[in-house]
Amino acid sequence: MTDRRIQTGRSGESEATLFLEKKGYTVLEKNYRRKFGEIDIIARKDDYLVFIEVKTRTGHSHGNPLEAVTVRKQRQISRVAQCYLTEKQLHDTAARFDVVAVNMTKNSAPKIELIVNAFDLC
Repeated sequence: MTDRRIQTGRSGESEATLFLEKKGYTVLEKNYRRKFGEIDIIARKDDYLVFIEVKTRTGHSHGNPLEAVTVRKQRQISRVAQCYLTEKQLHDTAARFDVVAVNMTKNSAPKIELIVNAFDLC
């Protein structure tokens, strides 16, 4: 991954974090990694533990960021989420998967879209 893509991703995650906090989410962890994947943000919202995937784009040439959360990516996130639940002994906790799409273009504020309960455990 290029330095520019890494920086874009980090910027998008920062914007997403601020956006989620304004929506009442309490961020617990960022960039929770396992050897087979990563969850961008883990948060609490009401009675839910929420695993959040952030997709950031700087233009439209690669399509809508939400389209990048493929079934393969959903499985990967689900697997990492199961590790987190086991590690923290939270298997009885209500959980869901949200997706945040961040569109960042020059000379304008980021456009952020939140999809609540975007997919089920795979």
